[in-house]
Amino acid sequence: MTEFDIVDAAAIREGRATDAYFERTEAALEHAGRNPRVVAEVTADQFPDGDFELFAGLKDAVALLEGRAVDVDAIPEGRLFDGGPVMRIEGPYLAFARLETALLGFLSHASGIATAGLDCRVAAPESQVLSFGARHVHPSMAAAVERSALAAGLDGFSHVAAGDVIGREASGTMPHALSICFGRGEQEAAWRAFDEAVDESVPRVALCDTYSDEVDEVLRAVATLGDRLDGVRLDTTGSRRGDFRHIAREVGWELDVRGHDDVDVYVSGGLGPDDLRELRDVVDGFGVGGYVSNADPVDFALDIVEVDGELAAKRGKLSGAKDVYRTADGAHAVGLADRPAPEGAESLMEPVIRDGEVVADDAFDLDAAAERALADAAAVGYGTE
Repeated sequence: MTEFDIVDAAAIREGRATDAYFERTEAALEHAGRNPRVVAEVTADQFPDGDFELFAGLKDAVALLEGRAVDVDAIPEGRLFDGGPVMRIEGPYLAFARLETALLGFLSHASGIATAGLDCRVAAPESQVLSFGARHVHPSMAAAVERSALAAGLDGFSHVAAGDVIGREASGTMPHALSICFGRGEQEAAWRAFDEAVDESVPRVALCDTYSDEVDEVLRAVATLGDRLDGVRLDTTGSRRGDFRHIAREVGWELDVRGHDDVDVYVSGGLGPDDLRELRDVVDGFGVGGYVSNADPVDFALDIVEVDGELAAKRGKLSGAKDVYRTADGAHAVGLADRPAPEGAESLMEPVIRDGEVVADDAFDLDAAAERALADAAAVGYGTE
């Protein structure tokens, strides 16, 4: 039996998770006796364009750069950006040259997922929104998916091992497979077994669309579990779903007229922000999957902008160390780091590492990141129609 195709943490820390040309670059510089002190910046767009994205992945990036002879400044996780650098690294180039590939991977993938998570968060700000998409990505990505979703302000996630990694408990109740294992017409036995077997701390949320009409299964679940039933989930495949809003309203109505308005209604299955906006007034919560987990990575690049104190940049990139700001009107601004900030603007860059030592643990605190994401979304009008 072969091992899984996973690049392990040791290879990442040692710089083996790199593009081969960085090894060639190291060899050439060492042969020539050159190791200039550089300033390098991670950017997606040079100038602000109004197309905001959410920054995430900083924790892993810092873990990669910690202990190396570099200074690092970055915007904290959970800040929105739309141009200019999200990270600035200063130090001898050979101290971090071969880390570029992994560094950009950490930031690009996490920021794309977090941005998609924020799309869902602002689409249903008063609803519970959980990340259910880890099944759509390589298992080695699961913790990054769930952490990025939490950084965007989502309320929870489903992946057990990811929870072990990030120190949070996974959420979830039952799949269709549970009812199918008991057989058609035996949904009550499945719900009852779940109730009897699962820890009391887990909400009793019955999946109610395996074999028959959603309203029928919901009312049968109520009859089976009574006051122990906390909620019901509808996860009908899109090809059989019909008018999902009408179904959810019908379920809510039938629960209400029978005095069960305290039973929450949750929906899942191929949902995106438009679905959440359409359904948020008739359901209590959502499970979102592929829209978040399968998000396109942000196209970050790392570019040298100073060499031994002199301005430098390749064609198409802006030379000189820069800072980025949130202006008083909620916009994003980019300026040279050694010049005054725009009047009334807040600098988004913060010191993260100094001479290899981490100096800003709160820059990637998950709860703080989620708070920043929601505050920034309100400040810039993210997701408003």
